[in-house]
Amino acid sequence: MTDIFTPARLGPITLRNRVIKAATFEGRTPDALVTDDLVEFHREVAAGGVGMTTVAYCAVAPGGRTDHHQLWMRPEAVAGLRKLTDAVHGEGAAASAQIGHAGPVANAASNRVPALAPTRMFSPLSMKVMRSPDEAGIREVIAAHANAARLAEESGFDAIEIHFGHNYLVSSFLSPLLNHRRDRWGGSLDNRARMAREIARAVREAVGDRLAVTAKLNMEDGRRGGLTVPESLQVAAWLEVDGALDALELTAGSSLLNPMLLFHGDAPRREFAKVLPGPARWGFRLVGRAFLKEYPYQEAFLLERARHFRRELSMPLILLGGITNLDTMNIARAEGFEFVAMGRALLREPNLLRRIQSDASTRSACVHCNACMPTIYTRTRCVFRPDRTMLTLEETPQL
Repeated sequence: MTDIFTPARLGPITLRNRVIKAATFEGRTPDALVTDDLVEFHREVAAGGVGMTTVAYCAVAPGGRTDHHQLWMRPEAVAGLRKLTDAVHGEGAAASAQIGHAGPVANAASNRVPALAPTRMFSPLSMKVMRSPDEAGIREVIAAHANAARLAEESGFDAIEIHFGHNYLVSSFLSPLLNHRRDRWGGSLDNRARMAREIARAVREAVGDRLAVTAKLNMEDGRRGGLTVPESLQVAAWLEVDGALDALELTAGSSLLNPMLLFHGDAPRREFAKVLPGPARWGFRLVGRAFLKEYPYQEAFLLERARHFRRELSMPLILLGGITNLDTMNIARAEGFEFVAMGRALLREPNLLRRIQSDASTRSACVHCNACMPTIYTRTRCVFRPDRTMLTLEETPQL
């Protein structure tokens, strides 16, 4: 019928199929450590049939979190993470840890640690000026990624996904809109790409060929003056030549400047305004329409951009964005993408893959309303899905 559901190699590991649960911040670590709630979230997705689930997001340092509730990689986190990976493995799936530094997307006021950006800039999140790291500070960030990778291996993960997207720290260094440095880390594209390349090599050296190593790379920022597809293609080509990565997951947009380019569908402005704290709420009412733009939903909405990468690169690629049914998965495979990644559809139906395997005509119940986006502040979930255990194959959520 299709090879989507046959085993596939990802670097040194074999996944039971070609479907990966994409990193979608879970909001289930109130003390910055793994909870039973987070374990169950990923166990349920694994039981639902994916080849691998991605834990998002494992910050490499306290200041690399978007807020102080977020998990960050340290020895105290290993026991909980091991419980999580054991649960995922018990359901027959692999587990990937998404590691990274939020950079300008970090909330310094919440973390009580200065946020980092390539060059000094004002943060609307913390209402403070962000710090631009010097050479020693950049070296600390690179070393922190390697350390996080080692801790992920100790925790039983099968793979590492390095966050090079959405104007988090590495992505902000890639962006000419945000990176105005005049040293070896800014200016030319090869300078702006230096951090991504060095982090990829450091992570590979940390885990060797024991774990798969992937990266989530912005194809474009979606803002005038930001990273463009041709520039990202060159960065991807350099990463391929370096040989540190087993695959690239292709994404787009900016959590800082244009988040809806990643999501497409309805822009949940009213829902966001309700959950933001007072000052941010009033600011959002003023700029919300410009910040959350309208991008009509369609299946495989990042495919057109991703085709450029597939034509130019030989390394495995993971297609993300609007993957909700078997027809779209087959299109991705026919166009040469080795894996597909699913996010919102699995929030609605964690067992969607099992249902598709049972009936190839199955369609996702996700309506792309994006009301799940603001739930990251409380506990990431589909607002239409009952908060209970695994749905049976026969059950399909209805509005």
